[in-house]
Amino acid sequence: MIDRRGFMMASLAGPALAATASPALAAPAPAALTLPCVISTWDFGIAANQAAWAVLSKGGRALDAVEAGARIPEADLKNHSVGRAGYPDRDGHVTLDASIMDEKGNCGAVAGMEHIAHPISVARRVMERTPHVLLVGDGATQFAMEQGFPHETLLNAESEAAWREWLKTAKYRPVANSEVGTYGHGGAAAPLGVPGGKSNHDTIGMLALDAHGDISGACTTSGMAWKLHGRVGDSPIIGAGLYVDNEVGGATSTGVGEEVIRNCGSFLVVELMRQGRSPQAACEEAVGRILKRKPDAKDLQVGFLAINKRGEVGAWAIQSGFSYALCDGHKQDGLLASGSAT
Repeated sequence: MIDRRGFMMASLAGPALAATASPALAAPAPAALTLPCVISTWDFGIAANQAAWAVLSKGGRALDAVEAGARIPEADLKNHSVGRAGYPDRDGHVTLDASIMDEKGNCGAVAGMEHIAHPISVARRVMERTPHVLLVGDGATQFAMEQGFPHETLLNAESEAAWREWLKTAKYRPVANSEVGTYGHGGAAAPLGVPGGKSNHDTIGMLALDAHGDISGACTTSGMAWKLHGRVGDSPIIGAGLYVDNEVGGATSTGVGEEVIRNCGSFLVVELMRQGRSPQAACEEAVGRILKRKPDAKDLQVGFLAINKRGEVGAWAIQSGFSYALCDGHKQDGLLASGSAT
């Protein structure tokens, strides 16, 4: 399968911000960003951050910024793990998940939603126009259409071709985590690399601090390629794929969502920051807890990204290869490689 991204490791200004992807070296020093600022997962986060920056640089609200930013990869027809061009599940359905959370603790999410191209905006409508937090499946699609979002066919030609190629040799059944092949998706027919890694499954998680120091976050994904129909990962689960606390900071995650859900990963990172840990130390401990609880997770990828109210940033992953984008008034296209535990 296509490796969608050639990594471009750009550094932020200052010698303390040098980064390395090598697990043999120390983790990158936490970046201290100036407010307003925005950070996001993966290299496609650069374009997303710039869309968010267009809001933040004019004094806009962090919530508006993360929604605007998350919509960029959702609309990218070359991004097969977020939004309308996402790879389908094993039955050929493109199902989308997203969550959003503001500085007041308000949150909204959708999961397993079909036929709607911008789940992050639907998640915001759930937050602002319903008494609920999470809508799923047909109910989420129905709500989105009632809110004026167009009903679309999301399975494009490139994603469909990849799915049909996978079907030729795939074992059409779920598989055990220990079996050789794509994680949970039926055999080795699709060489997507490390489960949860950069060429298999990506999520964009975004965290922004506006000029007032208020924080909001967003997370959106099409989930794992060839997943069982109905599978939902961590991205739409508040406290797993995304969590923000305006007294402390925020965190988001990427990779194999099942492992993040089991550990309430993003909530854990924020609570560790509340206890006094830096964003970097909190992300490292969250990864460590996953590996302690389930040592076999060393063969998967999970990454955490966090920022505190002072603009200090941390990131850590199970395996090397996780990158994150940073943007503030000094630099709008920063990209760093996270350190890793293995």
